[in-house]
Amino acid sequence: MLGRLFKHTLPAALLLVSLLPSVCAAAPKEQSVSLSTQDGWSLAALYRPADDGRKTVVLLHDLGKNKEEFSTFKSNLAQEGFGYLALDLRGYGQSTGKGEASSFAKEGVDNEFNKMTRDVDAALTFLKSKGVTPDETVVLGAGLGANVAAKSMSFSPDVSGVALISPTANNRDVLSIPAMRLYKGDILIAAGAADKKSFLEASVIRNVAFLSAGEGKVTFLTAYDLTSHAMLDKYLRPTVIQWLKTPHKPEVIPDEPLEPEPLPAETTPGMMIVPSDTEEALVPSVLE
Repeated sequence: MLGRLFKHTLPAALLLVSLLPSVCAAAPKEQSVSLSTQDGWSLAALYRPADDGRKTVVLLHDLGKNKEEFSTFKSNLAQEGFGYLALDLRGYGQSTGKGEASSFAKEGVDNEFNKMTRDVDAALTFLKSKGVTPDETVVLGAGLGANVAAKSMSFSPDVSGVALISPTANNRDVLSIPAMRLYKGDILIAAGAADKKSFLEASVIRNVAFLSAGEGKVTFLTAYDLTSHAMLDKYLRPTVIQWLKTPHKPEVIPDEPLEPEPLPAETTPGMMIVPSDTEEALVPSVLE
């Protein structure tokens, strides 16, 4: 009996083992890549290709952080089949070949923080080389990264969506509002209410985006006690994932107007219609 069982189960087991390599190979793997900017920076990044039908998210970290801040969120994206490109912005993490961010000027419209939009351009150029088009791409930033993401939309308006986690009007002279006046894609904005100044500025950004992109394309999220990466990790990950799946409200098609029923041929507008005998029988006269 044992021999017969072994005879029948062995082929099935061998088939399963033979299929395992192909199943494992089908799952995209995270890989370390290097990006080159127009002004000579070499940026370290982590890239995972998206599954079919899913978008790729460019991840931009906050001031004083690096790409590893997105470790938890990257796992969530991968579980849902989304691709990602998490990079160390110039001067941070492993992207310090031309200097560290601590030496960057904090003011000036042409400082290195403003030039981080070139880091985003390098990321988008890399994705295009992998066959990922702008309408298959979303840029998500936290803190400083949110301002860089917003400003980058001035140069890449065809990107399908942008998510701003704890944006401010001005971070190291990187302004977020001017680009939001022009951008027409899907927009997510998240702000922590405990920081009243930042919350107010995020609300202004939301209002500007609403006027530009329209109500159905703007999503506004709030949390109470945290901001930036901490807020994303603790409160927002499921909601942001859902937003990536359905980034705007579906278009509501208005009902066709109802046409009034035509009056009987023997009547004219304003003419009193005498009830029939049947109608009088059903509705007793109040005069009787």
